[in-house]
Amino acid sequence: MSRLRFIALLGAGLLTAGAAAAQAQTPAAAPADTVRLSLPDAEQRFFQNNLAVLAQQYNVTVAQAQAVQARLLDNPTIYVEQDVLRRRITRPTVPEGTAASEAVVSVQQLFSLAGRRKAAGQAAQQGAVVEQYNLQDLLRNLRYQLRTTYYDLYFKQRSLGAYATEIASLTRTVGLYQTQYEKGNIALKEVIRLRAFLFTLQSERQNLLNDVASDQTDLHVLLRDASGSQYVPLVDITKTRDLSLNGYPEQALVDTALVRRTDLNARRATLEQQNLNLRLQQKLATPDLTVGYTYDKAGNYINNYNALTLGMAVPVFNRNQGNIQAAKAQVAASKLQVDQQQLVVQNEVHQAYQLAARNDELFQNTDRDTAPFARLMVGIEQSYAKRLLSVVEYLDFFESYKNNLVQLNTLRANRVRAFEQLNFAVGKPIFRADQ
Repeated sequence: MSRLRFIALLGAGLLTAGAAAAQAQTPAAAPADTVRLSLPDAEQRFFQNNLAVLAQQYNVTVAQAQAVQARLLDNPTIYVEQDVLRRRITRPTVPEGTAASEAVVSVQQLFSLAGRRKAAGQAAQQGAVVEQYNLQDLLRNLRYQLRTTYYDLYFKQRSLGAYATEIASLTRTVGLYQTQYEKGNIALKEVIRLRAFLFTLQSERQNLLNDVASDQTDLHVLLRDASGSQYVPLVDITKTRDLSLNGYPEQALVDTALVRRTDLNARRATLEQQNLNLRLQQKLATPDLTVGYTYDKAGNYINNYNALTLGMAVPVFNRNQGNIQAAKAQVAASKLQVDQQQLVVQNEVHQAYQLAARNDELFQNTDRDTAPFARLMVGIEQSYAKRLLSVVEYLDFFESYKNNLVQLNTLRANRVRAFEQLNFAVGKPIFRADQ
């Protein structure tokens, strides 16, 4: 075969591959069992279906029911005593012909003094407040996991699209060169180098597929979806580019976090609960009062005996000293935990802010126009077909192009994740690319 015909054949095949490479930033077509999912829809499904959230809601219900129970009055106690043989009582005080078998009825009611019941209800109600904040903090954590997984999946699928196109292009190239090797037009080492690079691309793509499968699993669990379908996130890439820290000084975000962070508010609510528990324990030092009524038909010094009874423990030895001391220690510990959590919040916001600033600066200073690379790759394909480049030079350009696409998607994903982490640290979705 003449050198001119050899170059023409290779050029035709490689030009086709180069045209495909120019579309490497476009994700591959979705299979039929995919579900295109926007982030607002994902969040709505998450709030309605997530099992961990539903379970925590029951904890709130339990705490609220316990608060109701703590306010309820004690039930009265009724005691009835009746002579089962109904024998007549024979004594001078019982007139002849009177049915005088013995019967006793006693009724008692326990009354809490010093406002103990009200204090118990307030402490229990505060426990429900703590559980409500715990639910909100669970939502904050799971929502962060949902949003970061959603964006990670989107950018990984874009990278998969680049790999798919590159692999398809290089596979065609390998096929053409294998044919030419079999005809004796090129050396075996050149085909081996091409096949080795193709295998490297396929291995990298497989690793990325494993990461995508893990993200798909996380999304299915978060959304309580057992269908096995594959999610395709719908992201407006222009809105992700508009994310910015401009107008949001770090101290303002710290101040917002100190008010909005649900884990910090849960600690504060716990401190208030411990204060209410201390108040309850102090009131428990006052004993309860038991008021009762007793009727004795014929067993007392007179018939039809009626009496009012009063009962109260005498606080000589047990004045609830131990529980009061323990409650004071719990209050002191809760104060320290609030201070500790405030420090954690401030540092988390600072670190998240710095991370977002660094990622945004790198993103803004990076040339994100991939069109010149695509046009260059077409020229590289032609030059290689004309044997103006060695296989080493060709693969070096090919790998640089692939790395540029993949690293650009990684940079975008890291930047969006950094802003989501800042939202998570602040406790409020300030920076959003889905609205």
